[in-house]
Amino acid sequence: MPAMPPPTLAPRRKTRKIKVGDIYVGGDAPVSVQSMTTTKTHDINATLQQIAELTAAGCDIVRVACPTQDDADALPAIAKKSQIPVIADIHFQPKYVFAAIEAGCAAVRVNPGNIRKFDDQVKEIAQAAKDHGTSLRIGVNAGSLDPRLLEKYGKATPEALVESAVWEASLFEEHDFHDFKISVKHNDPVVMVQAYEQLSERGDWPLHLGVTEAGPAFQGTIKSATAFGALLSRGIGDTIRVSLSAPPVEEVKVGIQILQSLNLKERKLEIVSCPSCGRAQVDVYELAEKVTAGLEGMEVPLRVAVMGCVVNGPGEAREADLGVASGNGKGQIFVKGEVIKTVPESQIVETLIEEAMRIAETMETVDGASPEVVASS
Repeated sequence: MPAMPPPTLAPRRKTRKIKVGDIYVGGDAPVSVQSMTTTKTHDINATLQQIAELTAAGCDIVRVACPTQDDADALPAIAKKSQIPVIADIHFQPKYVFAAIEAGCAAVRVNPGNIRKFDDQVKEIAQAAKDHGTSLRIGVNAGSLDPRLLEKYGKATPEALVESAVWEASLFEEHDFHDFKISVKHNDPVVMVQAYEQLSERGDWPLHLGVTEAGPAFQGTIKSATAFGALLSRGIGDTIRVSLSAPPVEEVKVGIQILQSLNLKERKLEIVSCPSCGRAQVDVYELAEKVTAGLEGMEVPLRVAVMGCVVNGPGEAREADLGVASGNGKGQIFVKGEVIKTVPESQIVETLIEEAMRIAETMETVDGASPEVVASS
């Protein structure tokens, strides 16, 4: 019998499909993970090195900043040598929009709220993008909303963000340009979710999700996971970027984990471990950390359960591809639901790693991310 596709909470919202380089966005295309380089774009070698690191982490599309002429001059080399599609991020200076298109960037992100006389140049931008096969992202941000809309609504409300996005979309569509996606970002997950919900009802544009200025790694991860989960679980969202005050590779790891948790991306190596409690007879924290470290870099769809008591342990270990139920100074090792051996507590970690390596040799290696510890209640 063929394997059934994993269940999802809701079907994907029907959107138009566009291309960002060789990546499809929208329609029936998978939800893609994006990030942004932190290097100075004019430092070509440093930027390409960071793009390579992001690519290795599983990033699908990368954005680079272009605030100066030196940055614009570097775009042709970066766009040509990057292994994943490059989006140029443009603010304030409309001339850099055209420079990025000419440079061969896969897409250009434009912020209508802070590009001088943007509406007056839509026709020229649309024509240039059409001529070069370049897609666009209309990126509306709460922090740089058009002053006219701020005056109308008093602040960056969901309605203000949506009105800005719909207006700009209509201008491009008047010139028969449809190869764009839209984002309406806000730092408050509730406002952000409301904005995307409203926007999704106004048209079939593909949507790029983001909680802007989400914060340091822990806070930003929680805010992004909450907002993305609320939207993706209802089928809203075609690309995502987790905005963290952290190295961009961390953004990619979190983004991939969010998609895998919702069955919107194939699950890879997953470590299930109990949160520990008074029933635990081993140090679950230490066991989980050591197993995670020992299996880092393994790129197979393998579920490993590291359990510390006799209540949930056997059941969780039996349901995993590989698992251990620990207690009384020893651990029962399960493979595909069957106990294959019992080992002393001191040998649990090395046994799990050995068995994981053995299982991996029999499985087709697929691209993926480093393992994450997932708590089980």
